Amino acid sequence: MNDIYILSTLFFVVATIYSIAGFGGGSSYIALLILFSVNYTVAPTIALSCNLIVVTVGTIRFIRNKNVLWRLILPFISSSILFSYIGGLQSISKFSFQLILALCLFAASLKMLLFKKSAVDLKYNTSPPILGSLFIGAVLGFVSGLVGIGGGIFLAPILYMLRWGSPKNIASSASVFIFVNSIAGLIGHYHKFNGFIDYKPFLPLLIAVGLGGFIGNHLTLKKISPRQIELVTAILVLIVSVRIFWNLL
Repeated sequence: MNDIYILSTLFFVVATIYSIAGFGGGSSYIALLILFSVNYTVAPTIALSCNLIVVTVGTIRFIRNKNVLWRLILPFISSSILFSYIGGLQSISKFSFQLILALCLFAASLKMLLFKKSAVDLKYNTSPPILGSLFIGAVLGFVSGLVGIGGGIFLAPILYMLRWGSPKNIASSASVFIFVNSIAGLIGHYHKFNGFIDYKPFLPLLIAVGLGGFIGNHLTLKKISPRQIELVTAILVLIVSVRIFWNLL
């Protein structure tokens, strides 16, 4: 692939920006891979692998800095792992799913952007209902495995809207959620295609997202305020929703 270094630069930028909000950037990686004419059957595996690299850096840093609220995230990931694997085994029918997804993300982004107060100024619940968390985790895990992304782009808006955690709790939860779902989704894709792809042509992409993820997570923990994290999340969700609408036209 002649454009691998251009693509690597774009992956570095995506990883840096998305990791600020605790995301991996899987949806944008897939879009860029398709734009650069990478085979669509390969794109989900590359995107999930990049997700895993980015959020591994982030998850380690979040845990070391004690930002992960385990009682908040454990119910979500305990149900999402199996369903992400199951989703990874499925074939995808895209149009109806993408339309619903785009509408939901668009509404979530507007709600976050139009908050009169930062979520840090509002009361929030760090011990949400167990059954509700298990159900949301299962649904998001299945969707994540199905489309080849980590699921943090879905989880974060829900947590913000329901006020289940502070902005930094949500950023760290999204990172852990993406980590486990990326592993489960990769295993599902492995079994679907009876093996992994040849990663050698894509090594520059993996290195680029590793560097970007480290820089982005450093900014999250040291330089970015809770409200800024919230706004970055909203903007990223809005961009994803608009891009999906555009693809449907």
